Amino acid sequence: MSGGIFSYALLAGLATALLVAAFTDLRRREIDNWLNGAIALAAPLWWLSMGFDWVEIGFQIGLATATFVLTCLLFALRQMGGGDVKLLSALALWFTPVSFVQVVMLMAVIGGGASIGMAALNMKRVPGETLRDALALGAAAAWVWGACAIVFSMATRRPLMDSSTVEALFAVLPQAWILFAAVLIVILIFAYGFFHIVRRQKSRLPIPYGIAIAAAGLWVLGEQTLSAAWLAAQSG
Repeated sequence: MSGGIFSYALLAGLATALLVAAFTDLRRREIDNWLNGAIALAAPLWWLSMGFDWVEIGFQIGLATATFVLTCLLFALRQMGGGDVKLLSALALWFTPVSFVQVVMLMAVIGGGASIGMAALNMKRVPGETLRDALALGAAAAWVWGACAIVFSMATRRPLMDSSTVEALFAVLPQAWILFAAVLIVILIFAYGFFHIVRRQKSRLPIPYGIAIAAAGLWVLGEQTLSAAWLAAQSG
């Protein structure tokens, strides 16, 4: 990203807005309309600073519209809050499609891991279900660990497993049918664990997805800003 001091000032403003959104979502489980509106209304200034033409502006508006429609479906299914819908749609006005896909992927990983972890802690314990609880907690812990591993891999730009580890695993893999059976058993354990977690919820758990959206946006924003600054320094 480039565009001089004005561009960096806008990015700093966006980063501040995302931090405020994360804080309010954590504290009140709400993201204020004025904040989402400010993010959306400042986007044309960003387009101007970056020299976007009408085609590129149309792309951004189309991306935001598609995001709004899809997230409204999730809102109707009670999988996402209204503030989350507005925040993600407003962010779509700032990021190119490739960068926005990164934001969505990170949001899904961070939000999914947090959702499973919080739901596991919100389980009601019932006498005689110690084994079921253990399976559910084990599945949740594995899911959260996997989410953390993916985030760490994306942050460090390292693969989850290096080539030597992959080759070693392939060398000791059993016959195909045994491998298939093992994978099927693991999937069934996860499915049963998650079903048990959902069935034993003490109360409806409001998931602060705004935090995941803000964290993903800040991550991609910071990564791109640092890359642009490094390129600018290299070019003199």
